Amino acid sequence: MDGPRTKVELFAAIRRDSRTEKLSIHELSRRYGVHRRLVREALTSPWPTPRKPMPPRPSVIDPYKPLIDAILRADLDAPRKQRHTAKRVFDRLVDEQGMDNVSYGRVRDYIRRRKPEIWVEEGRGPPSVFIPQTHRPGEEAEVDFGDVYITLDGVRTLCYLFVFRLSFSGKAVHHVSASQGQEAFFEGHVHAFQVLGGIPRGKVRYDNLTSAVARVLGFTRARVETDRWTAFRSWAGLDAFYCQPGIDGAPEKGGVEGEVGRFRRNHLVPVPDVTTLAELNARIDEWDRQDDQRRIGERPRTVGEYFAIERPLLQPLPEDHFETGRLLTPRVDRYAQITVRQNHYSVPVRLIGRQVRVLLHASEVVVYDGRTEVARHERLVTRGGSRLDLDHYLEGLLRKPGALPGATALDQARAAGKFTPVHDAWWEAASRAHGDAAGTRALIEVLLLHRHMSHDHVVAGIAAALRAGALTSDAVALEARLAAERDTPAEAGPDTALGRIASIPHDQGIPAAKHRGRGLRDRDRHEIPPRPLKTASPALRSPLG
Repeated sequence: MDGPRTKVELFAAIRRDSRTEKLSIHELSRRYGVHRRLVREALTSPWPTPRKPMPPRPSVIDPYKPLIDAILRADLDAPRKQRHTAKRVFDRLVDEQGMDNVSYGRVRDYIRRRKPEIWVEEGRGPPSVFIPQTHRPGEEAEVDFGDVYITLDGVRTLCYLFVFRLSFSGKAVHHVSASQGQEAFFEGHVHAFQVLGGIPRGKVRYDNLTSAVARVLGFTRARVETDRWTAFRSWAGLDAFYCQPGIDGAPEKGGVEGEVGRFRRNHLVPVPDVTTLAELNARIDEWDRQDDQRRIGERPRTVGEYFAIERPLLQPLPEDHFETGRLLTPRVDRYAQITVRQNHYSVPVRLIGRQVRVLLHASEVVVYDGRTEVARHERLVTRGGSRLDLDHYLEGLLRKPGALPGATALDQARAAGKFTPVHDAWWEAASRAHGDAAGTRALIEVLLLHRHMSHDHVVAGIAAALRAGALTSDAVALEARLAAERDTPAEAGPDTALGRIASIPHDQGIPAAKHRGRGLRDRDRHEIPPRPLKTASPALRSPLG
């Protein structure tokens, strides 16, 4: 049998042989090849005497330790944001003490170990204490914003990730918006409520973001809330709990703080490349569903399984609607544009000089003339940009056709794919046949068809008329109707991107067709009766009172 492998086993063997065989200390010493002092020690106690620790070896940092300790003690009374970092301590030792034989890593490691000890020595207590918390299902949640970069339509752009996390299950809902203003704050909540199917019954933890808090009252938990946030909380039945300002309040909602980082690292690396924020948020919704299968730490169940327990305990959603958009009342300038958050958006030219009402949402801008919606734009992320809809300028361009070739709205329509190469080809042919001014007016009359016919049908009509050599708006309208009739009745309706409530001025009617191609004459022989064009869809009603 092998001999003892550890000192404890050696002591056990010595004590056993002494007890059973009655061997002397000398005989035990010879049997196990150890000194008699060790045999006596084994017979005295089954546990070996702990080995004396080795004295610390001298270090090159030893001469500088008193200086570092003095700096760390002085920092205890310094403003929190003006305390020494390890790098700053290292730089001072190099500059002021001529230190050239100690690396930055050795200084950093010493400060990391020594700083908590100094806190205790000076009676400041440990630097931080974390108390485990128990959360009841359906009771609590946490909310936070986080910065994220995305490649939006080819441009690296800073956006904001809204996170609403239930404390019991860890179920989190994420939503990216162009800002972290109040409209994005409200829309993030509404989106989270709809996904979760309810609202927590207890406290929801927030930091002191300006969308909710107008003023922090001293060092208490009391806050002066913004009026719209108070109204929103009343509508949703939320009980807000505000964390301490600054870094000290971060642990009070540590679950959502960690969730922002986890989601950003796992789903937004590499940087997403999308055309619109709606495309990115559709991906995020799918990632949220996939995350239901993950486990948090060592919990025995998945997030989805815990959420199945929590969901029935949430309070139901309100039955009435809360308008999350911010109401603004800009005036339309002479360029048929309004300025919203330092960006410019077009409206129909008939509104020049008038004051309109705008609902500013997190991702879009909706413009109303009275109670009628007249424009809807995707919200610009950067400042100083413009979003122009060519359709808004058509009435003005009928009077000034020479302004169309250089119009900024035309460039944006081309970039968006609304003004296609087919439009350009028909325009060029019409200009050759009728002259620049008349050909451009004919094109504008064709563009007016987009208001009550789908984009695809109008483009098909333009292509067919171009092949037939029919270069009038009446010919395009007829071909577009024929293209619509060939499609199924379930085909999509009017193009919402180009469709706008507007009309041709009373002094400008659509001229009768002067040139009809052979293809159209052939159709006339088959007695296909022309139909009157459908009227524009009725004005949409806004939620504004």
